[in-house]
Amino acid sequence: MKQKPLVSIIMNCFNGEKYLKHAVNSVLAQSYTNWEIIFWDNQSTDRSASIFNNYDDSRLRYFYAPTHTLLYDARNWAIQESNGEFLAFLDVDDWWLPEKLEKQIILFEDEEVGLVCSNYQIVNESKNKNWTAFNYPLPTGWVLNQILKKYYVGLLTLVIRKSAVDKLPYICNPDYNLIGDFDLVTRLLSKYKLDCVQESLAFYRIHGSNESSKNQELHILEISRWIESSSSNKEISILSNFNCVIEPYIYSQAIHKLINHDRKKSYELFAGLSWGVFKIRLFFAMFLPVFVLKKIKN
Repeated sequence: MKQKPLVSIIMNCFNGEKYLKHAVNSVLAQSYTNWEIIFWDNQSTDRSASIFNNYDDSRLRYFYAPTHTLLYDARNWAIQESNGEFLAFLDVDDWWLPEKLEKQIILFEDEEVGLVCSNYQIVNESKNKNWTAFNYPLPTGWVLNQILKKYYVGLLTLVIRKSAVDKLPYICNPDYNLIGDFDLVTRLLSKYKLDCVQESLAFYRIHGSNESSKNQELHILEISRWIESSSSNKEISILSNFNCVIEPYIYSQAIHKLINHDRKKSYELFAGLSWGVFKIRLFFAMFLPVFVLKKIKN
């Protein structure tokens, strides 16, 4: 009987002791058992190393970074240590349902599929609330143009065919700290199809230390740099939604400025938006009280 392909689970960590056991235990509970965890410790100073190394399972592989790096540089280092035919990603503050890998790996029977994702649940710790990330069917197939307009690939759900990654000039752009997965996915989707399990198979935890929630201005800066660098990639830049990528981030930043009573900056951001749905939404948002804006943001 042919052995199922090995899945390398990339788990990057920097001072992640609070949630680490929950993440690792969700991998140990997988019904699909041929996997390895590549645990890349980005020079943590807490108990992360001792917690991880306390597990007695040869599939859990620990690596200590020679130097502390930005997140996507650290992901590259971890991927270099992987042995799997497929790559999956799970940060230490998120977790999976037991059937996640099993339901996703079978979708790679189509050789044109290079990536598989799923829907997921968002868990807000402080408010004790959770909700489904996307309440509509996620597009599958050759979806690059749709992804540029509405990005719906949660890194915690992503599985990638390793041979597809090996054909890229580079894996993750080490200069990105927030949008490295978006950059990687869009480059892959110019050459491969995406498939998706429509149900939620993972949980994304919102807490005060999430990198993506810390610095909205950095997010806009990185997206702006991505647009500039991708302009020379004709497979991406010719698509009709290429110039739509930055607009939701500018809108989110403007809402953030309104909430923090920085109307001058929000007006500047409004002026930079092209006429369309986000500019119209922002125009009306400018007349709303702060407590309503907070509900919109959340």
